[in-house]
Amino acid sequence: MAQHVEVMISEEEIDKRIKEIGEQISKDYAGKQVHLVCVLKGGVFFMVELAKRITTDVSMDFMSVSSYGSETKSSGVIKIVKDLDEPLRDKHVLVVEDIVDSGRTLSYLLEMLNSRGPASLKLCTLLDKPERRVIPVDVDYTGFEVPDEFVVGYGLDYDQKYRNLPFVGVVKFD
Repeated sequence: MAQHVEVMISEEEIDKRIKEIGEQISKDYAGKQVHLVCVLKGGVFFMVELAKRITTDVSMDFMSVSSYGSETKSSGVIKIVKDLDEPLRDKHVLVVEDIVDSGRTLSYLLEMLNSRGPASLKLCTLLDKPERRVIPVDVDYTGFEVPDEFVVGYGLDYDQKYRNLPFVGVVKFD
């Protein structure tokens, strides 16, 4: 089946919004070090750009969590593919995600990370798709709210394609 991608959020809009979020995080964490936890693979594009715009001290770690496989809808089965390298105890942790969809993965992940004793735990996402929420998740910093369409680009993929697009787009199947 052929497909193409239509632009939903431009590169310029994304850049402007990430700058705004970085400024807010810098204010909220003033005088503290913020420990960014990137959820791979999609979150890495957003986290790198966000980290460059945070003016307080930043440290980073990465984890990989899977709930999609090669499908366009979450399977509901959550698997930790790569865990963190550093402990979270007493750190101000900010989980950085590409998208919050059903809430299943993030709910599980936040509960697990909170059990590791961080001083604080917040969530930052580039995209939020509240129409798809099955499990409530509190998002502290949101880039954009998007409708219930399958989005790609800026780290988000469809079967490992389109991550490198500099914008967020909608996959249209021909």
